[in-house]
Amino acid sequence: MGNIFAIGDIHGCIDKLSELMGKLDINSEEDTVVFLGDYIDRGPDSFKVVDYLIQFRKKNKNIVFIRGNHEDMLLNYVSKTDKVNFSANGGAQTLISYWKQKASPCAELIPKEHLDFFESSCFYYETDKYIFVHAGLKEGVTLEKQDTSDLIWIREQFITSKYDFGKCVVFGHTPFPKVFVQPGKIGIDTGAVYGNKLTCVKLPDMNFIQA
Repeated sequence: MGNIFAIGDIHGCIDKLSELMGKLDINSEEDTVVFLGDYIDRGPDSFKVVDYLIQFRKKNKNIVFIRGNHEDMLLNYVSKTDKVNFSANGGAQTLISYWKQKASPCAELIPKEHLDFFESSCFYYETDKYIFVHAGLKEGVTLEKQDTSDLIWIREQFITSKYDFGKCVVFGHTPFPKVFVQPGKIGIDTGAVYGNKLTCVKLPDMNFIQA
């Protein structure tokens, strides 16, 4: 078994993502890289971030993309089931970044390859020792029965819980000024889009790398 590299919320910060990836000693055959969601919104370069991640997946074997609440809001926006939440949560910056990259006036604003990327994201990833999820879990509910809205939106109810989820839960979503480590929990959203660091945790040795 190789190492696991879990990367927190990127939010359109392509420069920090590029810098961070350059610091990681990833073995593409043995290691697994898990991205914890919120690739888009608020930051200036959501298009470039998604394009980078798509290309990265083409060159590496064991890549997991978890869905964040911002990807979910974008899909709801595209399907016209909810345009309000996306627009109110940094979606305008994402649409602007895609508009700047349009191949032609008649082209779709969001390319099919990017929509496929969003739609193919999963809500959690589990190994023998870890559960990776965007926001967290609700206590007393088995993993397969967790509500997807909790997986991408929950905050204090999970963070303050003393419940034993059976495995260490690695999550993003809630920004902390520094890495959040408690028994059974590792929070690695360190607010990259707010001028702070973008964080990766290398497991199992729990080495934190930042850009």
